[in-house]
Amino acid sequence: MRKGSSALSVHNLNFARWMFRGAAIYGVLVLAPMYAVAAPSDRPDSYYGFIGCALVFQWLFWIIGSNPSRYRSFMLPCIAEKLVYAVPALVLVAQDSAPAIIVPFAIMDLVLGAGFFVARTRMPA
Repeated sequence: MRKGSSALSVHNLNFARWMFRGAAIYGVLVLAPMYAVAAPSDRPDSYYGFIGCALVFQWLFWIIGSNPSRYRSFMLPCIAEKLVYAVPALVLVAQDSAPAIIVPFAIMDLVLGAGFFVARTRMPA
């Protein structure tokens, strides 16, 4: 083992912990209040289903943050979870099919997805 590689491993582990735990906290803070807002009348099932599914992923982020090296294999679905909202949201805004207010949230999901990718690449396989 190279000198200093232990410190690098601890740094990578801490990065992944902070990345996933931070994403979980952010997600709960953003998503939970959406339950207090009236759902669109045409598809309340989709609205509440989206929130519920997204909150379940916040729980998964928290679990991964507890032991990133153990749960490395779960990081790929977490990256996908960030992309399946962010990419379509940005495309819909570009087509004027969604309100521009969602852009910061979509960009944040892209940033978190990139952070998850970096965390995964830094974890030993």
